[in-house]
Amino acid sequence: MTTSGSTASRHAVVVGGGIAGVTAALQLADAGVRVTLVEGRPRLGGLAFSFTRGELTVDNGQHVYLRCCTAYRWFLDRVDGAALAPVQDRLDVPVLDVGRADRPRVGRLSRNALPVPLHLAGGLAAYPHLSLAEKASVGRAALALKALDPADPALDGIDFATWLGRHGQSARAVEALWNLVCVATLNVPAEQASMGLAAMVFKTGLLSERGAADIGWARVPLGELHDTLARKALDAAGVRTELRTRVTAVTRTGDGRWGVDVPGERIEADTVVLAVPQSETHSLLPEGALDQPGRLLDIGTSPILNVHVVYDRKVLRRPFFAALGTPVQWVFDRTDASGLKEGQYVALSQSAVADEIDLPVAELRARYLPELKRLLPAARSAEVRDFFVTRERTATFAPTPGVGRLRPPARTRAPGLFLAGAWTATGWPATMEGAVRSGFSAAGAALAELGRTRPHPLREAA
Repeated sequence: MTTSGSTASRHAVVVGGGIAGVTAALQLADAGVRVTLVEGRPRLGGLAFSFTRGELTVDNGQHVYLRCCTAYRWFLDRVDGAALAPVQDRLDVPVLDVGRADRPRVGRLSRNALPVPLHLAGGLAAYPHLSLAEKASVGRAALALKALDPADPALDGIDFATWLGRHGQSARAVEALWNLVCVATLNVPAEQASMGLAAMVFKTGLLSERGAADIGWARVPLGELHDTLARKALDAAGVRTELRTRVTAVTRTGDGRWGVDVPGERIEADTVVLAVPQSETHSLLPEGALDQPGRLLDIGTSPILNVHVVYDRKVLRRPFFAALGTPVQWVFDRTDASGLKEGQYVALSQSAVADEIDLPVAELRARYLPELKRLLPAARSAEVRDFFVTRERTATFAPTPGVGRLRPPARTRAPGLFLAGAWTATGWPATMEGAVRSGFSAAGAALAELGRTRPHPLREAA
């Protein structure tokens, strides 16, 4: 680690206290830069947060990550939270199909200890929701996908469904396998997904290393990781954190530095990282910072709906499952994490639901409670003690064909001004992993401009 210029006297302001902003702030502070993090909300964590409802601690939505998410795993280690969000020993996803029989038929997406791609062969062979011919076709498509380069701009111009059709995938294979993963990771179905991002997800998660797709999730409320522990890490690193403080402008000062305006104060800085959503970034960008700033507003968004149900008894034996033949997508047991003492609390994570995101709670209750009874026989005799929903209307950027050319890099044309956020050009979809990687990129570019040479965190960890 070398320094070709002092960073101790340098001041950076990070605008936004989501995972991307916290990452950038920690990276800058760890390199010796004085950092102020400004967040408009009363908490850190961005869209991965918790709140209280009576005696429950509720996550706004279910978030999971994979073993291949090395950047987010770095984040968990950095805030001392890895033990609170462990990864399963081996990929194992129960998939319940209620579309073809009176009772749910259970299958599993799983792996074994064989090398790639044989690690998935046994699980695919035993998967009951596809025919023998469909399984063989899936195997051929997977091998074709493995040969692709997700960074090829041509792939960003077509949709995933078109590619799947060209490679012989039936409607059932798309429903029971490809979309099961695509909707959960990209927050759009295959027909709306950029082939480049889909290829990245499937290659990295399923075809890179045998354990890459093993699933991890928080066994505590998300707020404990992304707010409480993150704030503790920031404090220990010497970061000044200002919550409930909204930035109104970012402008050049007379001496060539930056002025970050907040109510009642102008914070002067050598470096600014904008780690806020694309629309807010657009409103704060000074003129000339990007060649085509309007492209930020062309990056669409996709919603996620979460349905929360508290029963008077246990209705779900598994920690989670995915579903077919029903509007229900993924169901998680949140009982222990929420602090519920009696009964069971399950949460439904519903991605790509633009047609449902604004439905009244009563309509959602009438839609989903009968479906849970179909999926979980024990729910038929259980009493519903609470039912509520959380809605994230702009949960992720929409990973539609062509989005790759709209996503900007971390570095802008304005010296000292950098961008972070899962919507920037990380190569990843809108995930916690992408958010951390964007924080790495913004901090790395800022440090390089300040004359600070520092190893990339993931290479350093390796």
